[in-house]
Order: sequence, then structure tokens, then C-alpha cells
Amino acid sequence: MNPPPIRTLLVDDEVLARLALRQALAAHPDVEIVGECGNAAEAMQAIAALEPTLLFLDIRMPGMDGFKLLHRLKPETLPMVVFATAYGQHALRAFDANALDYILKPIDQARFDQAMARVRQQWLGMQVHATARPEALQAPPAPGHAQRISVRIGESIRVIATDDIDWIRADGNYVQIHVSGTSYLHRETLRHLLDTLDPARFLRIHRGTLVNVERIREIHPLFQGNADVVLRDGTRLSLSRRFRTHARRALGMA
Repeated sequence: MNPPPIRTLLVDDEVLARLALRQALAAHPDVEIVGECGNAAEAMQAIAALEPTLLFLDIRMPGMDGFKLLHRLKPETLPMVVFATAYGQHALRAFDANALDYILKPIDQARFDQAMARVRQQWLGMQVHATARPEALQAPPAPGHAQRISVRIGESIRVIATDDIDWIRADGNYVQIHVSGTSYLHRETLRHLLDTLDPARFLRIHRGTLVNVERIREIHPLFQGNADVVLRDGTRLSLSRRFRTHARRALGMA
């Protein structure tokens, strides 16, 4: 069953900028543009009336700017947000506002398509979450543990929810964060991540490997106390004998 269309609202005080967004979105047939707004006040009314699932939002607009608009919206009414702006200096603040992405004008179609791929992944996840049985829903991270990790990719910053991480491998002073088949190189040590991630969710199975326990499908015992850990996507990771006892307790193995 296909997910419902992504109901999208365009918010920008420049008509030509909204036209450019429309043209870029023409390549994405699963998007339904439900409205356009020229300022934040109009956008607040449109969000309440149209209930969009995605917001393309400019930052600098007459009166209320894009950040103030998001601050005034109730969390339960907040759509997915992609900032589209001519100013690159607001990127970190945009991700602090939980934006999915941040694209610069003039719009580059390839970069725009990357942002839409991220939107689509989030949207599909929301549909799965909405249809899942209550007992199948994942518990939220414990207070005090990281809920997202920001990874620099070129001139942009990718915000990764820790729930979405499949597994992590140490790579010197970096780590490779694996999410849905994609690997992101992040300047962080595994030791530091161990102090910030929820230990009830992330299991150390090797000196240089952490795995999200929710992704584990099978354990295949090997010789000399080692084992293979098979994830839901088929990825096979090594469980070393050193971490076997802790893994058995964490996974409820007899």
C-alpha cells in the first residue's frame, strides 16, 4: 500500500522563490502542494487550516521570520520542515529547530532531490509508526542520553535521530554511522559515543562496534565463544567473546 501524498506548504515572501520550489517539486509526484504563503502570519493560518505534512520555509521574511514561526507553532501541529534560504549562516540554528534539511537559493535540483529523499524517508517512517501496534513501538531514549547526532557532510549538516541508527563502527578518531544502508563518517570517538548513547538501546558487541538492539534479528554462535549478529537488513557483524556475557543479558538469551 502506497503512503498518502506529502501535503506541502510553501512559505516565502518572494513569488519567484515559490515558483522555483514548485518547479523543483515537479519531479516528485508523491508531493501535493496544498498552498503558498507570503509571510509567517499567513503560514500560521494555513497550517491550522490545511494541516500540511511538509513545510518549505524561508528564514528572512517581513515581520516574523521563519524561526519565530516555528517557535509559535504547537509541537503537535508542526510539519516536517525544510528551510530554503539565500543565507547559509543559519544552518546550525535550523537544525537546532529540528529541520530535516537546509537548502540554499538558487535551488540546485540534485541537492533538492537529496533533501526530498530525506523527507520521504522520514514520511515513510511516520507512516510505519502510525500503523504499528502500541506494544511494537520503540521506547523513547532515557533522559540525558543523546536523541540525535549532527554529522557534517560537505557544507551541510545531516541530523540523524539515534533511533534511526542501525550500527556504529570505530574508525580511528572517527566513527562510521550506518543508517538504512548509508554510512556517515563522523568526527567522534566511539568511547565518547558510549557515554552519550542510551546503553539500553546500543549494545557493544566488539571493541569497535555498537549495534542498535532493535535492529538485531538473529545470533549465530561460532567457535571459541564468538558469534555472528545478523541485523534485519541482512548485515552480519561479529560478536566477540569478550562482550558475549553482556550481550546475552541485554538480549535475554539463556
